Amino acid sequence: MTYTGSEDKHNNYVRWLKQNDKSVDIITLSAETKENKGSIEDCEALVMSGGIDVHPGYYNSNNVVYPNMPQQFYEKRDAFEKAVFEASLRQAIPVLGICRGLQLINCILGGSLQQDLAGRNSIHKAIVNENKEQFDKAHALHISNGTLLAETAGAKRAVVNSAHHQCADKIADDLMVNCLSDDNVVEGLEWKNKQGKPLLLCVQWHPERMFQFQLESAGISAGIRNKFIDAIKK
Repeated sequence: MTYTGSEDKHNNYVRWLKQNDKSVDIITLSAETKENKGSIEDCEALVMSGGIDVHPGYYNSNNVVYPNMPQQFYEKRDAFEKAVFEASLRQAIPVLGICRGLQLINCILGGSLQQDLAGRNSIHKAIVNENKEQFDKAHALHISNGTLLAETAGAKRAVVNSAHHQCADKIADDLMVNCLSDDNVVEGLEWKNKQGKPLLLCVQWHPERMFQFQLESAGISAGIRNKFIDAIKK
């Protein structure tokens, strides 16, 4: 799992993934740990975690000044995680992308991002305002029929938590949208053509901290975790 940049947030992922399953062993992949991208070769799956905005150069934008931009980009992390994700593709292992993870994966595969959602609509305007104070925003989404996410969540509608001010814009050719918020913001991606490919599931929300909304047993949290772990074991 890539390092989020925060011990508290990182530990949420660890608790969510491990739970009481002693067979789950997590290796932290970090650009600050002697460039340990080679450790991915020892892994049977990859989690691309949340965190700071992806540098605009990764979606071919020269605009590095925009609302709610970070004080400083972390290009070393971007480059490191790009290399780790590309290694996971070569190894054909399951991948789970969460929040920033979804965004970076879309960019690596040729997609782009909307740089800021402020003012677009009431739902995500609220997310932006609250995110400055590090709060999640709860909102509903619609899950598309026939998708891996629909199979995983076991529902067409769900309530999720979000803490993002960016979203996928142009979708990479190899990916498809599997769910949208009620105001048409992309909230999930997966392979368009899944034949012969390992699991790839990307979500814009944070299933690892849905316990804060008492939704840890819902399909969009527990279901995603269990589908991912099952794909590794298979």
